[in-house]
Amino acid sequence: MPFTPYHFGPSGFVGLVFKRWLDLPAFVLANVAIDMEVLFSIEKTYGPLSHWNFPHQVFHFHTLLVGGIVGVVFGLALFPFRSIFEKLMDLLRLAYKPAALRMAVSGLLGAWFHVTIDGIYHWDVQMFWPNKNYRPLWKMLSQPQVKDVCVALFLAAVALYIVLLALSSRAKRDNKKSASQPTWPV
Repeated sequence: MPFTPYHFGPSGFVGLVFKRWLDLPAFVLANVAIDMEVLFSIEKTYGPLSHWNFPHQVFHFHTLLVGGIVGVVFGLALFPFRSIFEKLMDLLRLAYKPAALRMAVSGLLGAWFHVTIDGIYHWDVQMFWPNKNYRPLWKMLSQPQVKDVCVALFLAAVALYIVLLALSSRAKRDNKKSASQPTWPV
């Protein structure tokens, strides 16, 4: 599912559920990084590189091995931009504490998450490359079912985000109330 919003639903939902342990921006954006291979593939098919005759998946980003490496490197590459993500997460009113290790692990897991979804959806994804014929997830669900699950998880992510906002504002209100009440020495 290249360059579609389908990956944002599952990654957003999982990222929000496990936001205490994951770096949400690195996890979600690693899903996009994996599809850079598809962008290159489109360019070489239709663009100026079309006469070079590369194989379709020249970089093997859609594998657990290379995709994992790409995810870790991508997560670490995001670390210098952590102040931007801090501002974004503050704007979204989500707690955020960036750390290089957390961003690297989140990049790895986000890349693997993308590869897993595409391994179910696309027949040509070789998750376990260099073993090209082992595709255990292919057709676990039909393509329309995968899309339906992705859309459902997007809606679940939006609902979870709303719940998290409500809980956060309620906790702030309760803290403000308890801070304003005088405490009497016993």
